[in-house]
Parts: sequence; C-alpha cells; structure tokens
Amino acid sequence: MPSPTSNKRSTAGIERYLLPREVPVAVVRQHPAMLIPPSALALGGLLVVGILNAVYIHGKIALGLWALWLLLFLRLVWKVLQWSVEYFAVTSERLLLAQGFFTRRVNMLPMSKVTEMSFKRTFAGRLLGYGEFIVESAGPDQALQDVPYIPYPEQLYLLICEILFPSSADDIDDSPGQPSAVIDDGY
Repeated sequence: MPSPTSNKRSTAGIERYLLPREVPVAVVRQHPAMLIPPSALALGGLLVVGILNAVYIHGKIALGLWALWLLLFLRLVWKVLQWSVEYFAVTSERLLLAQGFFTRRVNMLPMSKVTEMSFKRTFAGRLLGYGEFIVESAGPDQALQDVPYIPYPEQLYLLICEILFPSSADDIDDSPGQPSAVIDDGY
C-alpha cells in the first residue's frame, strides 16, 4: 500500500470539484487490471491475424484482417487514455467518480445520502488487489452505484466507514469527517 500522504499530482485533478470546506480523504485511480480484457483481446487478435497471414491468407483479405486488428489496438489505446483520467475520490463530505477523456462526467454522492455500502472481491480481485464498491443511497436516482476496479478496497472501506460513523463525540472536532490519512494510489 502506498504511504498515506498526499501527492499533488494525483489530487490536483479533484481540487476543481471540491467545495471550499471539503477535505480529500482518498483519491485513487481504478486498478490497472481493468486494462487486462482489452489488452488480451488486442494480443489475441494480433496472434490470430499474424498466424492466419503467415500460413493461410494473403492479399486483400489479409489487409482487411490487419485493419480489424488495428481497430482492436485503437480500442486498447482508448481504454488506456480513459483509465489515465478517471478516478474515484472520497472526501470529507462526498464520494466522487470522475470519468471521461473528451467529455468529463463527475458522479457524486453526498455521504449523508449513503444508506448502505459494501465491497465485493472476486478471486481475480483478491489475487490482483482490487474490488468493487456497491453503494446504495436514499432516493430513486443513484448517480453512483457500482464502482469497479477499486484498489485497496478494505482500506478505503474503513476510511469511508470512519467518516460515516465517527467513533465518538469526543473524536469529532470543528471539521466533521476530517481524514486520518490520505491514500494516493500512485498509478
């Protein structure tokens, strides 16, 4: 786990979405494991097209297959670009999920509206170190419900629970939800 200190590079993007009284508790980029499926597809496509081109297919059909593989490769590049600008942020007052390379979309859920929160870790998630947050809130519209590929899910879950359920009235100072640490994923 990275050191619980703030890194200006990764928290700078969230600053524009924070209220003046808000404190960033954790800012993490989604786990790089989300890039495994498009990477595997591009690599598998390269192998198939390479073998077919070397053994069976030549000419215009081969060019068509290489063009299809190029589409798979461009999809991978697009997924990497999206991953590089997307992040999940926990502040003293809200949960934020910022997404989008060209069109920026920021989904937000106030901590006061969180009615239930859990995380799920698949076998692959336990091996690679990621999980999925499932957040339920009051009201019919849920802007932030499932957040997949979250690194350090146990630590983030405990930090969020610490904000939602302070240990006692003595621990609460003038700024409720003051974080005990800031997690920076370093990806």
